[in-house]
Amino acid sequence: MRLEHLPGSVHLTYCTNIHGGETWPEVKASLAAHVPGIKAKVSPGAPMGLGLRLSATAAEELSSDAPFAELRDFLAAHDLYVFTINAFPYGPFHGTRVKEHVYQPDWLTPERVAYTDRTADILAKLLPAGMPGSISTVPGTFKAIVRGPADAQAMAANMARHVARLVDIARRTGREIALALEPEPCCFLETVDETLGFFRDHVHSDETTGLLARLAGIDVAAAGAALRRHLGVCYDVCHGAVEYEDPAAALAAFERAGIRVAKLQLSSALRLPAVGAATEAALLAFDDGVYLHQVVQRRDGAISRFVDLPPALAALRAGNAGGEWRVHCHVPVFLEVAGSLQSTQPTLRQALACVRDRFVSPHLEVETYTWSVLPPQLRQASLTDAIAGEMQWVLKELH
Repeated sequence: MRLEHLPGSVHLTYCTNIHGGETWPEVKASLAAHVPGIKAKVSPGAPMGLGLRLSATAAEELSSDAPFAELRDFLAAHDLYVFTINAFPYGPFHGTRVKEHVYQPDWLTPERVAYTDRTADILAKLLPAGMPGSISTVPGTFKAIVRGPADAQAMAANMARHVARLVDIARRTGREIALALEPEPCCFLETVDETLGFFRDHVHSDETTGLLARLAGIDVAAAGAALRRHLGVCYDVCHGAVEYEDPAAALAAFERAGIRVAKLQLSSALRLPAVGAATEAALLAFDDGVYLHQVVQRRDGAISRFVDLPPALAALRAGNAGGEWRVHCHVPVFLEVAGSLQSTQPTLRQALACVRDRFVSPHLEVETYTWSVLPPQLRQASLTDAIAGEMQWVLKELH
């Protein structure tokens, strides 16, 4: 939905990665089951934007005329529009072990380029005229995979190949779409500083700019401008909070560097101000076996990281951990306390204060995809009511 009272042209949605569904028929069924009820509660009298999550399978199916017509007709029937797509998880995202596999295929592979190209083609046909579009994607790859600068440059080159597709879409359709890299703990792009460095040294390098110029048939100056227009970041406030980042400082750093924040994802993580004897019992309720729950520890001013809950808890039992912990586990944004734990809701409030004060990003997306695996005491409402409650909480904060 368009938030008329905010600086700039800003649209709010939620990400449908909270719903299961890998094929188009499964996606269609999940949308039909939940979206009309959410819209009735959140935006009954005005069009509502939808943040689609499409797997590679669903994107391929929607490239055919009949399935795409079904999607278009569903949107029209329920007064919905699409301005952003989550193309982060390539394959299954619910009901099976996801963890580090969620980053594969990564930006070192042609499969990731082809999938994202296909997603952009779909978004170009759905995007309302005059409205920018965004596609969120993996932060390059899982950090342990990267062997050095050559891999970083190879990923930048593949991103340039996708940007060439976005330049062509803009030329043919007038639709402007930005690919948004989403930094995440323990990934190639993990922190704001790492992201700034990647853009400086690889995305905006002469090598990448020259490649795009050749692929898109434009001069080098136009290629440099196209990279800044069509390649930016999706700043997930949950991920930033896990890294102890200040959202105002993070957003200001991207602005100074000329890096577009194509999407701001609104979410909260778990926070433990001081770990101790009760920590393991409290956290085991969130160890779902499906998603990766990276842990970032701040102890005596030093930052250390655990790639998942089990190694973090093992270090705690061995006496090799302590201080404050932030845990990558998305919890509903309206919760300041999550069971016996705290959330990073105060960080989210700080990010929303930035949005109130100045234009930060055209796209705001609530993203709490863990609903089905949260401890039972945190999901007593229906899924429809929970999503509507999150969006209503955000709207209240933004007013």
